[in-house]
Amino acid sequence: MKKYITLLLISISILSKAQDKMLTKNGIVTFEASVPSFEEIKAKSNIASCIVNTNTGEIAALVLVKSFRFKIALMEEHFNENYIESDKYPKATFKGKIEGFNYSKITTEAKDFKINGKLELHGKSKDITIIAKIKRGKDGLEILSNFSVNSDDFDIKIPSVVSKKVSKKVNIELDFILK
Repeated sequence: MKKYITLLLISISILSKAQDKMLTKNGIVTFEASVPSFEEIKAKSNIASCIVNTNTGEIAALVLVKSFRFKIALMEEHFNENYIESDKYPKATFKGKIEGFNYSKITTEAKDFKINGKLELHGKSKDITIIAKIKRGKDGLEILSNFSVNSDDFDIKIPSVVSKKVSKKVNIELDFILK
């Protein structure tokens, strides 16, 4: 009988800890480095992972660089081989904290939150601050954000031949629904 009670207490403890975290494995990350009057340079990944600790507001996200899909296959190939070097640097990660996050006070109306953290891409890390809209949706905690980074900050070299066609300012859009 004591074994069953112990097992029950351990199970409850594990479940309560699991409820402290919400996650997704199919978040959407889109980036665009287009320049007006030239071909669109835009890609999307539908398999980004994100986890939020609902007690502390800590957040972490990961996207495999090779999961980004472009409209043009040759662009995708150049992106992976020449710019991001995805065999050498296979993932992009973010670890940070949502300022003033209190899960119990999150409502169905989106509210802006500041997120401070470290973005790692192409073997380089940079402290960034982004603004995200966070709300409770019918399917879970929704996090939406739009922000920009500079390719130079991550030592991503754009060949001079195409430098007029590719923006160094890269716009990133996040769309996560965590459960």
